[in-house]
Amino acid sequence: MSYTLKNTPETLNDTIQKAKQGNQIAFSILLDWFWNDVYGFQLKRTRNENDAEDISIQTFSKAFDKIQSFDESYVFKTWLITISKNIHIDLVRKRKKDILNTHSGNTDAAKKVLDDAPTVEDRLITEQNLATLLGHIKKLKPHYREIINLRYFQELSYAAIAEQLNEPMNNVKVKLLRAKKLLSQSIKGS
Repeated sequence: MSYTLKNTPETLNDTIQKAKQGNQIAFSILLDWFWNDVYGFQLKRTRNENDAEDISIQTFSKAFDKIQSFDESYVFKTWLITISKNIHIDLVRKRKKDILNTHSGNTDAAKKVLDDAPTVEDRLITEQNLATLLGHIKKLKPHYREIINLRYFQELSYAAIAEQLNEPMNNVKVKLLRAKKLLSQSIKGS
């Protein structure tokens, strides 16, 4: 499902206000409207489609987690691009640090730099016993429970989840990131 947003300040501000209230449709509208801007920005910086996509997903996830801190006196697109730029800088620093910490001449180390390592959320999820984990999953909103179930219990790919939910793959990735963060917060809070 694709949403359109007329390019007017009133409509954008209304959508941002709805997103601040937790409205998922507003999040989807903002994602659809600004995805190409953020992705295009990162594609020029990274010259790598996978990195640009990963950073864009992280950008929207972080932006939606921190939407309450957005000040309407600023331009929303600029705020997103700033978040995206900072994520890219952090990624470059992490990769440089990983390369410096490996033995020189070890070509496998460069391959391991790619962000395939489990995130903090992934490790927390893995460490919990199944009964406790299921209890935390049941506390999530239904659409987050569903996406966690499809990805981790049914082991579907992003494409298969997108097809099953009839949503764009970018939405699926962002929802999954948000679901993992909420689940992680629930586990940490118990």
